[in-house]
Amino acid sequence: MRFNLSISLRLTLWFSAIFLCLFVVFGAFIWFDLSSSLSSGRDRTLGRRSDRMADLLKHMEGDSADLQQTKYRDFVEATPEGKMIQAYLLDGKRLLPPASAANADFPWPKVPSTTAEYRSDVWIGDHPYRVFVRSDSFNGQPIRIFVAGSLSDNQGLLDRTAEILERSIPPMLLISALAGYFISRRALKPVVRITESARSITIGNLASRLPVSPNGDELAKLADTCNEMLSRLEQAVKRITQFTSDASHELRSPITFIRTTSEYALRTPGLNAEAIDAFKNILNEAEHSSRLIEDMLLLARSDAGRAQIVFEPVYMAEIVLQVATRMRVLAREKRQQLVDRVSDIDLQLSGDPLLLRRLVWILLDNSIKYTPCDGSIEISLVRNEQYVLLTVSDNGIGIPEGSLPHIFDRFFRADISRGEQEGTGLGLAIGKWIAEAHRAVITARKLNPAGTAFEVSFPLNGNQHPV
Repeated sequence: MRFNLSISLRLTLWFSAIFLCLFVVFGAFIWFDLSSSLSSGRDRTLGRRSDRMADLLKHMEGDSADLQQTKYRDFVEATPEGKMIQAYLLDGKRLLPPASAANADFPWPKVPSTTAEYRSDVWIGDHPYRVFVRSDSFNGQPIRIFVAGSLSDNQGLLDRTAEILERSIPPMLLISALAGYFISRRALKPVVRITESARSITIGNLASRLPVSPNGDELAKLADTCNEMLSRLEQAVKRITQFTSDASHELRSPITFIRTTSEYALRTPGLNAEAIDAFKNILNEAEHSSRLIEDMLLLARSDAGRAQIVFEPVYMAEIVLQVATRMRVLAREKRQQLVDRVSDIDLQLSGDPLLLRRLVWILLDNSIKYTPCDGSIEISLVRNEQYVLLTVSDNGIGIPEGSLPHIFDRFFRADISRGEQEGTGLGLAIGKWIAEAHRAVITARKLNPAGTAFEVSFPLNGNQHPV
């Protein structure tokens, strides 16, 4: 399964991951640097102790065995960790008797014979020790001086450092995530403004433009590019709208002439039946073409923002009942039952009465056309606290699920059976425009087992002229 993450969230995750990697690398560097520093410090301490042991041995040359033992014991007692100091001949014999049991039992490592200085780590149980070995001489005999020091303090410090670094990861990761999210949101704030502006631009306000940042960055270049594209789209839409409007306007005159000529010819006496049928067909097609041209002209004007809408207080229930009464004549011709249900007679809306009447007419006409004989149609108008809902439902042939998203498109036909019905193919598109002009939402849904329901929701808090 693929998850769709926002850019700000993805940037936050990347920022946090990079910060975590850098923190781990930094922590490892600190740990190893501290370990190296502690080890070097311990080696220097052991080296200085071996130097003092070498000086002691030089001053002990020629002394008696008892005096040598006394000086050695005094040195051991006065030196921190002095019990871990010993001198050996090359054959492995002790130069001096051990000063303590610890000195005697300490596991001194074997040293290669050719090595002048030697360092090694020795573990006694859970306690680590560092051993430093150097070559020297005593009474003309080559010897090796062994000095050992505990590493427990160093190891404890390293363990505490590692623990602190580990415990720092969660809060540091949280801080980095919050900082990354804040930075990404701030950096993408112009994108949010561009998105909101782009979402508000429709075919009715293509003259609007996206905000351009004065920084001249990549987002500013993107906004400029989108504005240039909007300019080209605006010009193209204007040309198409102007062409549709001009063509519709120019076609009205010849269509009107054809209708007038056909009507006049039908009143001519002495026409045979074949001629009468021909003129009637011409008249019907002329009337159909005239309706199509009027619908196209209305939509062209709406696209260009030149449609005249007069908003005034209207009684919506009265409009619904008037249109339903007139449409019952068409419903009776198909033996259909048209029922109206209006709950609030005094309901008022702010709108254009002619356009609202046409909206109700379009929805009822659509249901009558696509509902078979002996079917039933219902129109209702209900009100609640938030909106006024106009519903037209039927038990007709219905609309396929795949066609519902396109049912309000211009010239769209859901299937062959719907295409066989007379109409311009622009009725529902005009109905959608009327609804949107009144800040209403129009939807269509399929009913079970058959039929369609169209719903128009008028918001009560928006009963005013659209801005």
